[in-house]
Amino acid sequence: MRWLRAVEQLRTGGEPGVLVTLTSVRGHAPREAGAKMVVGRTRTWDTIGGGNLEAVAVERARSMIEEGRTVPETFMSSLSDKAPFQHGMQCCGGEVGVLLEPLAVAPVVAIFGMGHVGHELARILARHDLDLHLVDSRPEALDADALAPLADANARVHAHSVPVLPELVLGELPSGAHVLVMTHDHAEDAAILDAALRTTGLGSVGLIGSSAKWTRLRHRLATEGGLPVQDLDRVATPIGIPHLVGKDPATIAVGVAADLLIRFTAAVPKPEGEGESSADGRSTVDV
Repeated sequence: MRWLRAVEQLRTGGEPGVLVTLTSVRGHAPREAGAKMVVGRTRTWDTIGGGNLEAVAVERARSMIEEGRTVPETFMSSLSDKAPFQHGMQCCGGEVGVLLEPLAVAPVVAIFGMGHVGHELARILARHDLDLHLVDSRPEALDADALAPLADANARVHAHSVPVLPELVLGELPSGAHVLVMTHDHAEDAAILDAALRTTGLGSVGLIGSSAKWTRLRHRLATEGGLPVQDLDRVATPIGIPHLVGKDPATIAVGVAADLLIRFTAAVPKPEGEGESSADGRSTVDV
């Protein structure tokens, strides 16, 4: 099942795609109902039968990708020499139903520093469909016992135990990753922030701690690191929801997770006005 590996490949790379499935077949057709393929921006995997049918499906799928559509679509295709065609005649004689399902890019969160707040936050985020990178320079922070509460995670959890230069993990993150800095060492925080602000393509960058901590780190990053003001202004601190007060790790984690979920929701295009379909979400074309 190459299409299944393709879905995994797109997710790992943080790339959108569309899963195309033949949902019904009446009469003669090149593939049976249930046949699948995956369409990416520049590549396809597997086949639903080739010819005009597949070319139209790919065309529609790529239109969905480029327009950021998130709602599945269907169409019917008549495989007849009397049906209009766009990419060559296909006259098997049958009719097929096609389902196009967008493969959304999963959010990516990287937590640098797996202390009390980091672990509480990981437990909450692990219940959601996202890629969760956990980074710490202390081996015990990411050993089997520490990760045991995440054993049934819905998220894909990636543990990075990096004793030296944990900021190097930033280069492994896909575009759009949200970075949270909350290590046990302010010097390590500074090194990770410096690297994050120099890494292109990241999403939000957040720092846990007081305003006094950020004042010191900001001065250090500006004077020693030479980072310009506009880069430093990208750092969100304190992180979380302002009106949720409390210093308990679980409370802080709830606020930070809620803020991230709000960001994720805001980034998803609204479905209203997508495509031109009937009341039941179906459209009919001859291809």
